[in-house]
Amino acid sequence: MSENKKTEKITAVKGMNDILPQDSHLWQLFENTAQSVVQSYGFQQIRTPIVEDTALFKRAIGAVTDIVEKEMYSFEDSMNGDQLTLRPEGTAGAVRAVIEHNLVYEGPKRLWYTGPMFRHERPQRGRYRQFYQFGCEAVGFSGPDVDAELIMMCRRLWDDLGLPEIRLEINSIGDAEERARHRVDLIAYLEKHEDILDAEAKRRLHSNPLRILDTKNPAMQDLVNAAPKLMDYLGEESLAHFNGVRKILDHNNIQYVINTRLVRGLDYYNRTVFEWVTDALGSQGTVCAGGRYDPLIASFGGKPTPAVGFAMGIERLLELMKEAGEPDMPNQCDVYLVHQGEAAQLQAFVLGERLRDAGLDVIMHGSTAAGAGSFKSQMKKADGAGAAFAVIIGEDEVANNTAAVKAMRAAEGEQQQTTVPFDQVVDFVVDQITDGGDHHHHVHDEHCNH
Repeated sequence: MSENKKTEKITAVKGMNDILPQDSHLWQLFENTAQSVVQSYGFQQIRTPIVEDTALFKRAIGAVTDIVEKEMYSFEDSMNGDQLTLRPEGTAGAVRAVIEHNLVYEGPKRLWYTGPMFRHERPQRGRYRQFYQFGCEAVGFSGPDVDAELIMMCRRLWDDLGLPEIRLEINSIGDAEERARHRVDLIAYLEKHEDILDAEAKRRLHSNPLRILDTKNPAMQDLVNAAPKLMDYLGEESLAHFNGVRKILDHNNIQYVINTRLVRGLDYYNRTVFEWVTDALGSQGTVCAGGRYDPLIASFGGKPTPAVGFAMGIERLLELMKEAGEPDMPNQCDVYLVHQGEAAQLQAFVLGERLRDAGLDVIMHGSTAAGAGSFKSQMKKADGAGAAFAVIIGEDEVANNTAAVKAMRAAEGEQQQTTVPFDQVVDFVVDQITDGGDHHHHVHDEHCNH
């Protein structure tokens, strides 16, 4: 290669993003809050592989859906010819694991998961080809109570994240035979008005007519508003289940709207379906979708087992958190260790370990190609790291077996710098932090998830 030929730059795959340190605190805030909320309802984490057998998603999602036809990252394993797919959603893998490990043998399970999903769709704001979801599946519960519990759990999460502008829409799509009766009438109705249907609706007319009701096309709104309503076809059991969910929500003052056009394109959903929607993100308004899917486990070859769940897109919720006023970047550390000279560096290492033993976050100043840097430049770094305290060790401190402790956030008039015997530095700093008024610092033993 000639000297002047530039090495070709490698960049991230389109629609797959890096999450950089300045954004990661927001991700951690969301993940810690969500985990803390669902654990307070007794949900346990399940982690499933990112790659599954392609047949799993074809069976779970349906071979004629957009996801399977156009959006899945599927490939043949060149080592053994297996047909594999990067997971486009989380429910199928969780259900496979429930069956494979017979998880409900000793009773129902409340499960939660989080992680990346993959869909080859056009990237847009809040929608990426590798995107992250947080979801819950309650498996083995058949009553309306757990449907309501999942909804109330979401409400608590929005409150804890400070997102008041999310609205709840609910509907019941009944059972398979009720949908089948409605489907016959719906197709007959739509065929009578075929001249109004757009190309997408015509394509779905016989494969998935329910999805036509979900159209965003303004020219079709009157048509779908007057279409036969699935709610009118529900039998006694389906209605009782739906009313059971509503009764619990009403009793707990959970506001909702019944949206009779709220459906699911996937065959395995039944009875309760719900979505949390917002106007703050433009047209793509759904931030969390859920519902009951009692037939799915049996269709996978497991024993008939009722189940209900939801999934939310993390990127879209982070967009909302930013709109609502992004919380401050938390301080990177409690203590920044400033040192000058080899003996001081050795002492600083000892002190750093002792401070961490006491549960504090400590950044040790590290040297660069230009060397360790002056005390002044190191103090600037300590300030930039958001440290509550700088602990300074130079030649004088080494000789006297002391350290200088400087309060970086001290108010005017407060004592800023104190000389402390080396063996008392840890107790001194911990006392300052625990008595330190408004410092939002922590000692890890008392660390909570929020």
